[in-house]
Amino acid sequence: MRVALAADHGGAPLKDELAPRLVAAGHEVVDLGGDGSDPGDDYPDFARLAGDAVRSGRVERAVIVCGSGVGAAIAANKLRGIRAGLAHDTYSARQGVEHDDMNVLCLGARVVGPALALELVSAFLAARYSGEERHRRRVAKVRAIEEAESGPSLADMGALPAEGAARQEASAPAAATPTVSRQS
Repeated sequence: MRVALAADHGGAPLKDELAPRLVAAGHEVVDLGGDGSDPGDDYPDFARLAGDAVRSGRVERAVIVCGSGVGAAIAANKLRGIRAGLAHDTYSARQGVEHDDMNVLCLGARVVGPALALELVSAFLAARYSGEERHRRRVAKVRAIEEAESGPSLADMGALPAEGAARQEASAPAAATPTVSRQS
């Protein structure tokens, strides 16, 4: 399988350990960077690179490594068409593909070591989306949420948050003012 690897400064050492092992397992690896030398190598930048590689069809799947994996998953899931999951166990890495059509795996370099990371990536890459009706229905609902959320925001439509808050405050009953008593 053609797979992209990307990592921020915290995940680069683990990414670099995974790459040759994946090649040895028969995968074609596209290294999107993050060499660990620059603390300004931020996970959103690498999540974007990996997500774009998947969305364009340049790769079939991607693995993003950051310190915890959480930031990478949050950033990757902001991209339309990306279904990123954070996994620290092989069941989740496999099941995320089989049931949820996950196309990006996020790992925490400070959470998993190289041996477990290789097991997780191997499970992720070996898994196939089941396509069962219940899973197709659920993935379609996720896509519908994605489409609905990609429309204009309230701010884009002229409803500024401050205006809304002012309207709510004006119509809300006055709250009791809390008091603080100090003892000497």
